[in-house]
Amino acid sequence: MHAATSADQLLDALDPEQRAVASALRGPVRVLAGAGTGKTRAITHRIAYGVASGVYNPHEVLAVTFTTRAAGEMRTRLRALGAGGVQARTFHSAALRQARFFWPRVYGGDLPALTESKLGLIGNAARRNRVQTDQSTLRDLASEVEWAKVSNVRPDDYPRIAEARGRTVSGQDAATVARVFATYEDVKREQGRMDMEDVLLCAAALLAEDERVAAQVRQQYKWFVVDEFQDVSPIQSALLDLWLGGRDDLCVVGDPAQTIYSFAGANSSFLLDFPKKHARTTSVELVRNYRSTPQVVNAANRLLAGTSSAGVQLRSQQESGHEIVFAEHSDEVAEAEQVAADIRAMIDAGTPAREIAVLFRINAQSEAFEEAFVARSVPYVLRGAARFFERAEVKQAVTLLRGNARGGEGSGGGLVEDVRAVLSGMGWSEKPPTGRGNARDRWESLQAIVSQGEELLAGRADATLADFVAELDRRATEQHAPVAEGVTLATLHAAKGLEWDVVFVAGMQEGTMPIIYAEGPAAVEEERRLLYVGMTRARARLTVSWSLARTPGGRSSRKPSRFLAGLRPTSVSEAAPARGPSSRIRRTVAHCRECGTPLGTTAERKRGRCEGCPASYDEELFERLRAWRASRAAQERVPAYVVFTDLTLEAIAEVQPADPQALLRINGIGASKLTKYGDEVLAVVAGDEVLHDGAPPVPDEAPAAD
Repeated sequence: MHAATSADQLLDALDPEQRAVASALRGPVRVLAGAGTGKTRAITHRIAYGVASGVYNPHEVLAVTFTTRAAGEMRTRLRALGAGGVQARTFHSAALRQARFFWPRVYGGDLPALTESKLGLIGNAARRNRVQTDQSTLRDLASEVEWAKVSNVRPDDYPRIAEARGRTVSGQDAATVARVFATYEDVKREQGRMDMEDVLLCAAALLAEDERVAAQVRQQYKWFVVDEFQDVSPIQSALLDLWLGGRDDLCVVGDPAQTIYSFAGANSSFLLDFPKKHARTTSVELVRNYRSTPQVVNAANRLLAGTSSAGVQLRSQQESGHEIVFAEHSDEVAEAEQVAADIRAMIDAGTPAREIAVLFRINAQSEAFEEAFVARSVPYVLRGAARFFERAEVKQAVTLLRGNARGGEGSGGGLVEDVRAVLSGMGWSEKPPTGRGNARDRWESLQAIVSQGEELLAGRADATLADFVAELDRRATEQHAPVAEGVTLATLHAAKGLEWDVVFVAGMQEGTMPIIYAEGPAAVEEERRLLYVGMTRARARLTVSWSLARTPGGRSSRKPSRFLAGLRPTSVSEAAPARGPSSRIRRTVAHCRECGTPLGTTAERKRGRCEGCPASYDEELFERLRAWRASRAAQERVPAYVVFTDLTLEAIAEVQPADPQALLRINGIGASKLTKYGDEVLAVVAGDEVLHDGAPPVPDEAPAAD
C-alpha cells in the first residue's frame, strides 16, 4: 500500500477534532481533551500519521505518559498503527534509562542504587533528629518529601514554602519536617542510594551540566508527545524543557477538569499556560464524548459549570440512556446494603460483575460494601488498596482487641467504651487528626472498627468484647474469599483512567465530599474535580448516593454534598419546610400500609410494607406483568430490571392503577417511564392482551392504515 494512501486512511478513522490533532504535526500543539473524547486515539494516530507521511522517523519520537499501564497501551496501539519503533515511556522510565546510560560516562562508577521504599531511610533520619514516629507518620513524611522534591523545594526553603502553600504533616511542624528532609538526603548519600524523585533530578542534572549528554539526547529525540499534561510536576516540566533544548516540536494533551493530584505536586498551570510559553501554539479541543450517555455527560458539565474547574463542554455521542439516580439513605450500612442489592439484581439480570464499580472518597469506606457484598455473594475486587481486614492498622487493632477479650480486661463501661479504650492506645481519638495523609487514613480505619462495635451493640445489647472479636473474625474470614472476577471497589483517585458500564458513586455527603480537611477554595475545587472524574467513569448507568448518619440508629445530621446542588432533586431529608430560623429540617417516615410499623429499608419503603407482612398484591397480575416485562426487555435488548424492578411490579399489582395519574403515583415510575410504558402497563392491568412488539393488538374491526 502506498505510504500516502496509508496516511490518508489513518485520518479517515478520526472525527474532525481528532483529525485536527493528528494533522498538526509540527510546532507546539496543545490538546484540551475532555473525559471520554478519545485522546489516546488522537495522539497515537497523530504519531502514526507523522511516521506514515514521512515527517517523523519513528526512532526519533518520544511519547511520555504517567503510568506503565498507559505507556503499555500506547505502545500496543502504535504497533497496530504501523509505528512500532516509537518509544512510549513514563517520565521515570525515560529518565532512568538515560541516567543509567550517561552516569558512568560522566561521573564514573554505577548510578546509585534505586531504593524501593523511603520508609527505612526516613525512619533513620527521624531518629537522628529525635522525632518520635509511627508507621503512618513515616508514610506522611515520605509523601511530603516526595512532594518537596518534585516541586523543586529544598530543605532550607521548605518551612517558608510549606506555610505559604498550606502543607502540613500531622503532629509535626514545618521546621521539624525540614530537618528530617535534610537528614534523609544525608542518609541516602551515605548509603549510596537514590529514590524515584532522584531519578528525575539526576537525568535533569546530567542534561543541564554536560553539553555532550544534552546534545546526544536531543539528537536522539526530535519529536515529543506528553499525555496527561495536567499532572506534570515542576521537576518533570524542567526535565522536558531540557529534552527540548529550546525546540518546540511538542504536543501536550490533558484536561484541567481532571486535575486531582495537586497535593502530590501536579500543576495544571503548565497545561493552561502552554500558549503563553509557546507563542505559535496550535490549540485543539476534543469535546465529543464517546464513553457516556447524554444524561451522564450533561450532569458532569453542570457539576463544573460556572466554576474555576470548568474545562471543555462535553457533547455525548451516545444515544439517550437511563436517568441518573440520586439516592439518600438513613445510614452507611443501609446505603451499602442497597447498593449491594441493586448490583446483585444487575448481575442476576446479565450484567457482568467486571462492568460494575463502586467508587468512594477514602479507603475506609470500602468496609461496609465489602460486608454487604459478602452477605449477597457479590464477587468484588478492591483496586488501589488492601482489603479492609488486610490493612496493617486493622490487623493490629483486631490483635489488641482479641488480647483484651481473652484477658477479660474491660473498662466496665460496655462494649463500645472497651473498643474505644483499646484503640486509643493506637492513637484513635474522638476527633480525627487535622490534614490529609496516612495518619488520617489510619484514623478512618480505626473509626470504622468503632462504628462496627456501635452497630453490633445496637443489635445485641448484651454483646461483649469477645462477641465483637468473633464478629470481626467472621467478617475477615468471609471477605478474604478469593474471587476471579468481581465488582470493582475503588477510591475516586484510583478510578482515574478507568471506565465501567455501571458506576455507583457512594458516600457523597458533606464532610466526605468535599473531604473535611479540604480548606480553601483551591482544595475544595479539587474535590469537585474528583467527583467529576468519578461521574465520568460511567458509560450507561450512574447512581450517586449519600447517607444521613454513619451508623444505624445514629443522628441523621448529615447533608448531601454541596456539589450535588442543582443536579439532584430535593431529598427526603429536605422535603419538610423549616419552622423559623432555629427549627431543623425533619425527615418524613414511611409506615407499613398493613401494620403501621415504620419502614426501615429502601426496599420496604419502595414496597410500601415491611418484610414481615404478607404480600397484598394480586399474584396472578404480578406474573402477567413479569411476562410483559420479559418481552419488552427482550425487544429493547436490556436487562429486565431496566424496564421495571420486581418491587415496582409488586406495587403495580397491589395498587392496580386504572389511569396514568394513578400509575404515576407509584414509587419507581416517573414521567419518562410513564410515557414509554404507561399504556402497555395499564393494558396489562386491565387484562388486555399486549403484543410482543410492545403494542396493544389492533381490534379486528379497526380500519387499515393508508
